[in-house]
Amino acid sequence: MASKAQVEWDDSVLPFQLDVSNIRGRLARLDSVLNSVLEQHDYPTVIEALVAEMTLLTALIGQTIKLRWKLSLQVRGNGPARLIATDYYGPTEDGQPARIRAYASFDKERLDLDGNPFDQIGSGYFAILIDQGEGMTPYQGITPIAGQSLAQCAETYFAQSEQIPTRFSLSFGQSQTPGADLAWRAGGLMIQHMPEASPLMAKDGASGENGLLQPADVLEGDDQDHWNRVNILLDTVEDMELIGPSVTPSDLLVRLFHEEQPRAFDAQTVRFGCTCSAQRVKDSLSIYSAKDIAHMTTDDGKVEADCQFCGAHYELDPADVGMDAPA
Repeated sequence: MASKAQVEWDDSVLPFQLDVSNIRGRLARLDSVLNSVLEQHDYPTVIEALVAEMTLLTALIGQTIKLRWKLSLQVRGNGPARLIATDYYGPTEDGQPARIRAYASFDKERLDLDGNPFDQIGSGYFAILIDQGEGMTPYQGITPIAGQSLAQCAETYFAQSEQIPTRFSLSFGQSQTPGADLAWRAGGLMIQHMPEASPLMAKDGASGENGLLQPADVLEGDDQDHWNRVNILLDTVEDMELIGPSVTPSDLLVRLFHEEQPRAFDAQTVRFGCTCSAQRVKDSLSIYSAKDIAHMTTDDGKVEADCQFCGAHYELDPADVGMDAPA
């Protein structure tokens, strides 16, 4: 039977602030939403681990942005794990859950099933894309793959592209409770130095690999002291504290940061959700000519498409898609 703490806090993101240190943060726990993401596919465990980490990062980062529509994270590499992509959709109304989805593209023949998941990516880039909807110009920020994990890639992105010192502490994996099936659980903490207090440029150059900025590179004086102190406290967190279920997020914040005067705000519920539809498929095919659509048409006279995120299958009339389709 699930514990009270697990029932109350699974699939949620808790925002908080450390008043003494001028640091904000998010604490996330994902259970059924992560399993729903992974159940849409039949991935090897090594790919599931990458998708799990990326999904957790997306939930943490997505909750820090006031979205009208969508935040996307993408990792592209030249290794067997070619692409890990996630989307986070902000709540459409107050009190409604955020929605998240994810998928991966990989070369099964090259994949090392017993290898380190991050090593399967190789060289490439980490990207954050923010789309605020119709009439708004999308934002895109890109940094090279760096460090030893997707979390460290995200830390490098925020230091390099946003000059916002950021740290992640994540825990995720498969677990099994008595009488239940094997399932994924994930939990993580994200801290950021408040943007308005961050300097506009690095003071002493970049300390990361290949000349990339790291969080400490964009802080100095008291700000750097506060950042170092909070990071030391975060280093004491244990994996089981992050994923629960016996320790509530609020209790964990007090345990870690009681001297930093933590303030917790309303938690945001997260659910699995896909936005695919027949109309969206038609819209995506609108760039193709009638000749292109003819090449896509099956012997049965249909244009078929599958959603990469949820696996939904669509069969469309060729006359309804492409540039020559009726408006």
